[in-house]
Amino acid sequence: MHAKPTAEPLAVHTATTQPAPHTPTHHRHAPTPVHHGVEAQGPRRSWVVLALALAAQILVVLDISVVNTALPTIGRDLHLNGSDMQWVVTAYLMMSGGGLLFGGRVADLLSRKWVFLTGLTVFTIASIVSGFAGSAGELIAARAGQGLAAALTTPAALSIIMTTYAGAQRRLALTLWGAVGSLGVAAGVLLGGALTTWAGWETIFFINAPIGAVALVAGLKIIPAATTPAVTLKQFDVVGAAAVIGSLATLVYGLGATEQHGWLSARVLAAFAASTVLGVAFKVREGRATSPLVPPHTWKVKSLVSGTTVMLGVSGILVGTVFLASIFVQTVIGYSAIQAGVAFVPFALAITAGTVVARHAMAHGTPRAIAAVGLVIVAAGALLLSQASAGSAFATGVLPGLVVIGLGVGMVFAPVSVTAMAGIPAQHAGMASGFLMTGHEVGAALGVAVLSAVASTAGSLASATGVVDGFDRGFLAAAGIAVLLAVFAYLRMPSQRVEGGAGMHMHH
Repeated sequence: MHAKPTAEPLAVHTATTQPAPHTPTHHRHAPTPVHHGVEAQGPRRSWVVLALALAAQILVVLDISVVNTALPTIGRDLHLNGSDMQWVVTAYLMMSGGGLLFGGRVADLLSRKWVFLTGLTVFTIASIVSGFAGSAGELIAARAGQGLAAALTTPAALSIIMTTYAGAQRRLALTLWGAVGSLGVAAGVLLGGALTTWAGWETIFFINAPIGAVALVAGLKIIPAATTPAVTLKQFDVVGAAAVIGSLATLVYGLGATEQHGWLSARVLAAFAASTVLGVAFKVREGRATSPLVPPHTWKVKSLVSGTTVMLGVSGILVGTVFLASIFVQTVIGYSAIQAGVAFVPFALAITAGTVVARHAMAHGTPRAIAAVGLVIVAAGALLLSQASAGSAFATGVLPGLVVIGLGVGMVFAPVSVTAMAGIPAQHAGMASGFLMTGHEVGAALGVAVLSAVASTAGSLASATGVVDGFDRGFLAAAGIAVLLAVFAYLRMPSQRVEGGAGMHMHH
């Protein structure tokens, strides 16, 4: 999921980042709409550049959700255990989310064209390697490569759009960019299910190769080259980027290792300790760096920090739900991959409905109250899902909980995205959207890791018995997290209404 603040209607989707013309921030954002005549003028540009940028972004967005419906099949073929399966998802999210701010910085300082083409090249190669993977280690490493490439490709692609188009063309381009993310959830699970059922799970990765190759050739000819000023290594804050990615990686590793080694094992405790040390190192580094990834004053913006915290938590519940439910409906209920893909369409529609409900509710209530109510609804949906058993039918045992969670998640995304960006000066909007979107991506990775770790305390997610025994524990944990988030949101999010605030397009 990435975000771009706009003043357009909210749409929520699951997928990746948005940079905005602005120095030297990490992600760009759609400019505040202007009055007719101010930005509506300007030379018309060919839509070919937009088509190329959207094609690359479609690859990035789909590869987040396309894996979920293929996961049980991949697990059987490669003999993955429960920890390995969560790593197939989290390796991508961890690298794309952890590298998001750094990718935005690179796109700001270097040639957007070459950053975009480099990211696309790495993504295409990593996709091919993923398809040929014969073991858990190979697949997880390749997925991490895809995620790192996505962290470069998305900011550069949106940067190219922002610098190529102006006025009405730019507004339409950004609308289409948001639509790509909106379609990501449903299209990803459907495509993943169809390809896995009809041609094998390898094709969900191989299909990226011809698209990526065509996009690369077209990009070399179509994207205009731009002269960039000389830069130094200090401007990139490589140390800060390595610290934040390392902290996230060791935390996810520790959570994944609990299934085999236990929560109090030396391996797990060492991983958690390393994560803490690296996290502290990142915070110290950001206070001393000449060009920090996250400027120190960011942490003082209450609305942004509280909004990002809630975004992190609710994104974790969202993606963790898709992960556990995908395994349950295929392993326990016996759905094929394509049936599982179709089964998640109501979930995606419920998220969209939740954003619509929240947008209308914000005309009458405060964002913190709406977010808190949405999180309570998420908790109720998680409790419903925790009641599913080995004999449950999808329509009665799983679908109601999914729809309720989807509705609640949509109600949370809307007020959080609006209030987090409200009052942010234009010159800091790119940084703020990058900060919020990093919370979104990191939360997604942690959500899968945490919920699968809790579920695995009852048994392996690679077996039907383990899935049944762990399903209720995972969603009871999700319900508890949602309740705590509801309290936090009500106490810490802004209490005043936001009139005409910025919206945000998100995708996962």
